[in-house]
Amino acid sequence: MELSGLIIGGIATSPIWGTLLWHTWELSIRPRLIPVGEIKALADELIAKHGPRAEEIAFIEEDRAWRYSETFQQGKWHRVRRELWRRYEAGEWEGPRS
Repeated sequence: MELSGLIIGGIATSPIWGTLLWHTWELSIRPRLIPVGEIKALADELIAKHGPRAEEIAFIEEDRAWRYSETFQQGKWHRVRRELWRRYEAGEWEGPRS
């Protein structure tokens, strides 16, 4: 009786687990597979094009991806923002003007 209950419970909750695994893959794991050089190139491009507004533009791209449910793009732009802040804290970029 208990085994059949577990099987039925597993079947009933499989869409939930599938969705959770898919979002974990798209938001967290897959963006980490983007080469660091590509992330740094995007950060360089934003700095060259937008200067001190580079982080703001990256945030806008991340927010846009969130609004349109583009989970992978959201994760990618989050990595670009982290790279910009890493550079800011290391003194490699002047960062946003206060």
